[in-house]
Amino acid sequence: MILYSLCFFIIGLILTMRGGDVFVDSAAKIAEASGIPRFVIGATLVSICTTAPELTVSILASLRGASELAVGNAVGSVACNTGLILGISALLAPSVFSIREAKTKGAVLICLGVLTGCFCADGVINSGEALGLFTLLFSFLAMNLQSASNTENKDIKINVLETFFMFIVGAVSVILGAKLMVDHGTRLASMLGIPESIIGLTLVALGTSLPELMTTLSAIRKGHGMLSVGNIIGANIINLSLVVPASTIASGGILAVEPEVFVRDLPFAIILIGISLIPPMFHGKFFRIQGLSLILCYFIYISILMRAI
Repeated sequence: MILYSLCFFIIGLILTMRGGDVFVDSAAKIAEASGIPRFVIGATLVSICTTAPELTVSILASLRGASELAVGNAVGSVACNTGLILGISALLAPSVFSIREAKTKGAVLICLGVLTGCFCADGVINSGEALGLFTLLFSFLAMNLQSASNTENKDIKINVLETFFMFIVGAVSVILGAKLMVDHGTRLASMLGIPESIIGLTLVALGTSLPELMTTLSAIRKGHGMLSVGNIIGANIINLSLVVPASTIASGGILAVEPEVFVRDLPFAIILIGISLIPPMFHGKFFRIQGLSLILCYFIYISILMRAI
């Protein structure tokens, strides 16, 4: 059984790595040919695809009656995306970031974080509050459409069908590979005697963010830093404005929220968002020290989770 799970874990790793390369290359080609900024492509097309695991896990959890897991998964993914993945991106390859993009998209993300916190204060998110979060998703998409409409098409020839086909193949490979890594990584850890609580807080939590992580590493290696940043910020916005509302609908219009999400997880997520977005709002770029700070804060958060077991 160990050899069986190890083989599938390695297959998953190869799929995510190779799929990430194809995914990033195709997204970069789309951006170059259309003239749409890489940040916008990353924040829309790429982030929608990489958020599929969080959306699937949260909706299934809601349908099965585990609604507390649904919002916890979304908020935990925001913390992981920002603290760990954006932290790695800023530390290894700090990107120049348009002050205008930072202020507009950053304002949407910060507003979503604060609103989600306010809605979670009473222990539930209702359908009206879910609609409020969903409205901000439309605002975010409208901003990206406006940015896309203000760009000029570049005279770069690409095979449109082939590029979109490879984009989809890359996205599916990343998501399928991530699932194989989580499923069989969890089994391997269990066989090695690692407690389930630790597995849940580490492998499974990181697992739904693996597509963002692999996309980020591929983007850094290929010099597409803004595609990575757009993916992470877009994924965070989608987690709070789509995953949480969709989970509320799936749970019958009332989504239960554990007290720890309000007093521990959301405050940490909002702090991480602030560390990541406030410097670019004023300086138009990320800094290595900022990446280091994000990673350190994320590991402090993980250590607090471990102590709560």
